[in-house]
Amino acid sequence: MRALLFFAVFATILPAQSLDDKIAQIAKSLQPLLVECRRDIHMHPELSNNEVRTGKLIVEKLRALGLEDIKPNVAGNGVTALIKGAKPGPVVAWRADMDALPIDESSFNAPYKSTVKGVKHACGHDAHTTIGLGIAETLNQLKSEIPGTIKFIFQPAEEGVAGVTDYGARLMIKEGALENPKPNAIFAFHVASNVPVGKIAYTDNAASSASTGINITFKGRRAHGAYPYQGIDAVAVASQCILALQTIHSRRIDTVNPSVFTLGTIHGGDRRNVIAETVTLTGTLRTFSEAITDQYEAMIKQTLNGCTSAMNASYVLDFKRGNLPMLNSPALNKAAAAVIEKNLGTNSALAQPPGLFGEDFSAYQRVIPGTMLFLGIANPAKGITAGLHTAEFDIDEDALSIGVHAGSKILLNYLTGNAK
Repeated sequence: MRALLFFAVFATILPAQSLDDKIAQIAKSLQPLLVECRRDIHMHPELSNNEVRTGKLIVEKLRALGLEDIKPNVAGNGVTALIKGAKPGPVVAWRADMDALPIDESSFNAPYKSTVKGVKHACGHDAHTTIGLGIAETLNQLKSEIPGTIKFIFQPAEEGVAGVTDYGARLMIKEGALENPKPNAIFAFHVASNVPVGKIAYTDNAASSASTGINITFKGRRAHGAYPYQGIDAVAVASQCILALQTIHSRRIDTVNPSVFTLGTIHGGDRRNVIAETVTLTGTLRTFSEAITDQYEAMIKQTLNGCTSAMNASYVLDFKRGNLPMLNSPALNKAAAAVIEKNLGTNSALAQPPGLFGEDFSAYQRVIPGTMLFLGIANPAKGITAGLHTAEFDIDEDALSIGVHAGSKILLNYLTGNAK
């Protein structure tokens, strides 16, 4: 993709225009290059902690734009950079994630489909990165009129890395992404396949759930299938435990607290005529409260202890806590919604209920106030309706310039409203 430099376009903007008008004009003019950038990233997807090409592309673009204090290779392939306004003011951050998913796109019919077999940008991070670059372009053109500082955080590994403790947002924070300078607040977009293009949704407080990985290994004793009494049947043990575990959600957790406990896989046994010695279960737990997660952990252990002891078996539980609930700031949401309504039109900001998905943006929110807004990318008229994390997922690319326009205005509104 060519460098995002629009001096010719910018030169046509009249000095007498308001900042609102200038941002709208620049964002609109960027649309062709935003599409080009997004498609380039989409065609070259990289999995979590492997975003080498994407990280280099981001650094190249930010250097071409002239941003300050560009730091590559943060938390692996992440990048941070600054726009320092000409006037004094607070510090605000914008986060964009950049990794893809292990999903095959060979059946996806588009000229920009993935060139990497088995890997696809099925969660919109290609759009997130592109919009982040577009916001950087837009506000950098106007920094002589902006108070304060904008920190851009391009983050790798949001989708997670197996067998690694620190990655993504947690590692970005550990390596100083929220320091020198420390932002007063942080914003982000996530594309939303349930929201029409041209609209942006928000959720106050717990917008996404905590996500916990569940791995259970049952240990019995092998025996010939003709003499089951000589062994301890791990399949029978696992079956009893599965049924008992389901009653935690249905009978033991307060029903006013939404949660989902899913056991997704079961593997065990070697032959049809041999009593299985080992069975493994894997699953996921989603809650909106760390206290409810604690309850689940205690009740799962209690249930497994009872089931296995009754059948003289044993078990190992790996209760792997992942993302925390994403706690959006109602105050930041209210301000952002007002900006969206003013700039995109009446009824363009939509309140929506929380979702039981995981997002490591929650880690930033444990350090500073923050909010994630949900950028509409659906357009049934164009056949763009597929959900996130599917092989058919796509976006209405009109959302790119809309995201740049709205994101730039949200950041500017925060800076001007908090400037002293």
